[in-house]
Amino acid sequence: MNEKIPAYLYEKKNSITMILFTALFALLFINLFQPFGSREWYPGVSDTKYFAFSSLIILTGMLVVVISRVILTYRSKQHSILYWHYGLWILAEIAAMSIFYTLFAQFFPKDGVTRDISESFRQSLYNTALVLLLPYAISWLYFSWKEKSALLEHMGQEKGVDGSPKMLIAFADEKGELKISIATENLLYIESADNYATIHYLNKLKLSHYLLRNSLKRLEEHLVDTSLVRCHRSYMVNMDRVKILKKEKGGIMLELDEQNTPDIPVSKTYYESFMQAFSRYTV
Repeated sequence: MNEKIPAYLYEKKNSITMILFTALFALLFINLFQPFGSREWYPGVSDTKYFAFSSLIILTGMLVVVISRVILTYRSKQHSILYWHYGLWILAEIAAMSIFYTLFAQFFPKDGVTRDISESFRQSLYNTALVLLLPYAISWLYFSWKEKSALLEHMGQEKGVDGSPKMLIAFADEKGELKISIATENLLYIESADNYATIHYLNKLKLSHYLLRNSLKRLEEHLVDTSLVRCHRSYMVNMDRVKILKKEKGGIMLELDEQNTPDIPVSKTYYESFMQAFSRYTV
């Protein structure tokens, strides 16, 4: 909840797409399900006039979302938007639209039909939540899929300095959300502690690291058929970066070809599987 929301949730282009989709969804929802007992307010009105009239109401109500998203986009440039901020923001949008529709139901002429304001607000809150939350959820899934597809396409188009395809490895958290992609040649080793893994890599020739919420076991399953090999309960190592394998009193230690990196141990549990992998890298 204290993490920043993805940028695609407040980008201008995506915000416009979401507003238009929400407006279309609301229009179909109002005319198909006719919530608030709205069709009974105007029994003599034709379906065509009701459609036009409801469209005008929806477009007016959607101004709340338009104003809200403009403010959100502007605020994102000044401050980080966390998940709990975004959740409260959506609740505020629902409350604001509910108040608008409640006031409209109370004060707009309706052929003598009277309604209790608290009941109107309760119904308005329920239906407004449906009108906003469903298209918001669909939009979120679509934007997430679009973002991941773009990243995968970009990864496939990356080239190394010699013009050959550059292989990037994507790392996702325990929820399956893509967090970082790193070129295989820049990966050094992964160190694990409980349900977190620290990925050590080179960034512009400098040692860097990224803390990922995921277990080493899950990462190992994901990294099958790559140069990253499990060698210890707490370590995976990039075999392409191993410079020296040496046997010491405490067991086998791996020395990487990058300065200021620690020697990586090979434990008895992973010795056989590691040596099988190591044999593929020896002449």
